[in-house]
Amino acid sequence: MATEFRPSSLGTIPRLVQDSSRRYADLLALESEDGKTNLLFSELVTAMERSAKAFIAAGIQPGDRVAIWSHNSVEWVIAAIGLQAIGGVLVPLNTRFKGPEAAYILNKSRARALITVHEFLGTRYVDVARAEPLDSVEEIIDLLGESEGEGAGATSWEDFLRSGEDVSDEEVAARIEAVEPDHLSDILFTSGTTGNPKGVMCTHEQVLRGYEAWTEVVGLTRADRYLVVNPFFHAFGYKSGWLSCILRGATCLPHAVFDVPAVLARVAADKISVLPGPPALYQSILMHPDRKKFDLSCLRLSVTGAAAIPVELVHRMRDELGFETVVTGYGLTEACGIATMCRSGDDPEIIATTAGRAIDDVEVICIDEKGAEVARGTPGEVVVRGYNVMKGYFEDDAQTRETIDDEGWLHTGDIGVMDEEGQLRITDRVKDMFIIGGFNCYPAEIENMLFEHPGVGQVAVIGVPDERMGEVGMAFIVPEPGTEPRPEEIIEWSREKMANYKVPRHVEILDELPMNASGKVQKFILRERLENTST
Repeated sequence: MATEFRPSSLGTIPRLVQDSSRRYADLLALESEDGKTNLLFSELVTAMERSAKAFIAAGIQPGDRVAIWSHNSVEWVIAAIGLQAIGGVLVPLNTRFKGPEAAYILNKSRARALITVHEFLGTRYVDVARAEPLDSVEEIIDLLGESEGEGAGATSWEDFLRSGEDVSDEEVAARIEAVEPDHLSDILFTSGTTGNPKGVMCTHEQVLRGYEAWTEVVGLTRADRYLVVNPFFHAFGYKSGWLSCILRGATCLPHAVFDVPAVLARVAADKISVLPGPPALYQSILMHPDRKKFDLSCLRLSVTGAAAIPVELVHRMRDELGFETVVTGYGLTEACGIATMCRSGDDPEIIATTAGRAIDDVEVICIDEKGAEVARGTPGEVVVRGYNVMKGYFEDDAQTRETIDDEGWLHTGDIGVMDEEGQLRITDRVKDMFIIGGFNCYPAEIENMLFEHPGVGQVAVIGVPDERMGEVGMAFIVPEPGTEPRPEEIIEWSREKMANYKVPRHVEILDELPMNASGKVQKFILRERLENTST
């Protein structure tokens, strides 16, 4: 009996692309949103090699970091795999970042190049980047630029590709061969309770093993057409998105902006079968008055998570949107984005109320404050151990030691309860974090930003329930003496200074914040105050 082929055995992302180009040669790998760029898998490897040549010509060496700050597109994928083919390390940037947020990560990672777009949704990214003090960036490349001058201060993508035409095929092949499974494939920056984003380092082998498991559990196949609405800068859009398509021969259709009518139209026109996303995505679709005008009968697979899910939503996704399979899971960037998953066929109650059980070859348990595993049914901190645990935070050994203990357990900071079958239910967070529409928000980071407002003397931020987004931020502010900041003015100021998902949706002005004897804000009192006023 023949041994089943395991894509992870290829070891690296560029070797995966090479193998998929042969295995799925005549299948479509990528389809652009405007329909102008459609690549077969046989053409994807050629695009990767051309991109790789350009990075070689630019002097990018194995281990060098290069950032991509752009919306979902075919070109994003080609840039990423070309970079990884020569041993470069991908550093994705959130498209919602403001200039200082992007500059911090570019400087912290010492990125040698920035691949971005001239303009997207009113933000002129090249101009924003040029306005910041960038210590290491040697070149800015306009990913969608076709000729010099389209993005002032940036090399057009076409000119960048042409710069590599003198690089030989043999040199590209040698660079691909030199990439090892334990080399870094990417550094995804995640904010922390200290307020400073930290770079999570993952290797090629970790990514391939993790998403081989993910695609196996959800049942992604070469017949699928996958609309990737989740942003490529996040593991959900990158690793469970376009990379998973390459793993299984599915067609990836990048989608730049989540707009309900546009998504509904594309599902119907492009015969989309796979549409993952946070619960808010499906709620928005279900609430849209024109939903029934579109033929959604092609939908079959949904993967969701990153927020609480009502059981009724799972039923409606199956009954009204036509999904045959709805799967949920739990992961975090430090665990390569994956730790537990429900399985197809699980009861809707299990899918909605738990994050499933540990994926194969990964351990997940709940522990008490002394590090001992708690009894099933008892709350404890969720810890993870296995191949998926990050190599550490980039150039931050102290934070790494705080997060991964001597026995290899990754301390997630989440409180969970595990039942007798190993199904995990996340109940709370040790780390003071909340999730808005699938994005992690860290109060310490938001508080640090709000302190820059001249009217803010003291501030505490918490997550509060929201019917559509799951949670949103609320800021309690004690004004600086002599100032009288207004809530609406604080919110408007925040929109100018931080990514929109971090912006507090509610602001309350207080005379003082509740403190304990050591001067720490007692946020539970703020939560109780809200609960009392709402009852």
